[in-house]
Amino acid sequence: MTELKIDITLASSRKPKPDFDHLEFGKNFTDHMFIVDYTEGQGWHDARIVPYQPLTLDPASMVFHYGQTVFEGLKAYLTKDNEVLLFRPDMNMKRLNRSNDRLCIPKVDEEMALSALKQLINVDREWVPTAEGTSLYIRPFIIATEPYLGVSPSKRYKFIIILSPVGAYYKEGINPVKIAVEREYVRATIGGTGNAKTAGNYAGSLKAQEVAEKEGYSQVLWLDGRENKYIEEVGSMNIFFKINGEIVTPVLNGSILEGVTRDSILQLLKHWNIPVSERRLSMEDLYQAYKNGQLEEAFGTGTAAVISPVGELAWQGEKMVINNGQTGEIAKKLYETLTGIQLGTEKDPFGWTVKVEKQESANLL
Repeated sequence: MTELKIDITLASSRKPKPDFDHLEFGKNFTDHMFIVDYTEGQGWHDARIVPYQPLTLDPASMVFHYGQTVFEGLKAYLTKDNEVLLFRPDMNMKRLNRSNDRLCIPKVDEEMALSALKQLINVDREWVPTAEGTSLYIRPFIIATEPYLGVSPSKRYKFIIILSPVGAYYKEGINPVKIAVEREYVRATIGGTGNAKTAGNYAGSLKAQEVAEKEGYSQVLWLDGRENKYIEEVGSMNIFFKINGEIVTPVLNGSILEGVTRDSILQLLKHWNIPVSERRLSMEDLYQAYKNGQLEEAFGTGTAAVISPVGELAWQGEKMVINNGQTGEIAKKLYETLTGIQLGTEKDPFGWTVKVEKQESANLL
């Protein structure tokens, strides 16, 4: 990306802050947003931080017709010392570019995009919530804006970052959720876009989610798109199981999103010398482990929820109650350690956290 100075236009008036003790996820947005445009032959240009506002797009913009868009999700946390920390933001920028590559979207300069993100957080620093269990959710995304109805990559894009103070993603918090194993629909298949963070993956998941919620379940457990037998993800999270003392998670295969929290969990488990493996795991094998009394824990991992314990799985008329429907020891320890690192209350042996300095000096994207 060509280095460009960021112009900053501050809002003439500020929005009233929501009650930080009663935040919903993704309902409130800060006073400003970051935008930079891309034009073929010119590259990324006109980087700016402006008041949060609606976008004006041509009805023929290609994002509306062919879904050429990608996004990311990460968080900023306020420490007890009033510092703002990011958690592994470099991983999110790398994944954004992997998604860009899959969707034929021009890559962004990761270091410069991170610098722009820090500047935006500094402009809206007072929006980082202070209540326990809250954070500032960060949503970078790219949309195709060329007005053209031909099926080909767009020649124009917008890269935008918006911020949202959030509470827990699931109302259950760290308490176990009930999950239905999806048998009819698939989220993604090998060779598709499952390992890219693109809007179509989530749109395609909504029907199964709607059905599951009507039946009293918080999310669905996705199986593979070819044989409909191997476990892949749970809702919008990666999934882990503790089976006979070993932690098992599905191996990345091209249709599973490579989660930043997933990678962090794997590193923590290895750091603690807890047996952990990445491998194909069929639903039948998981059920047999349950019947044999070897399925000890299950939990989802992701940026929004961090750790979401699974207390029950519904599959083929069977209700598999895991760990008596209680949060397991491993899930609890992982949640406390990971959130402790994110908040600066636990040691960070991996160097995962990045401080947002109050006077971020870089002015380039």
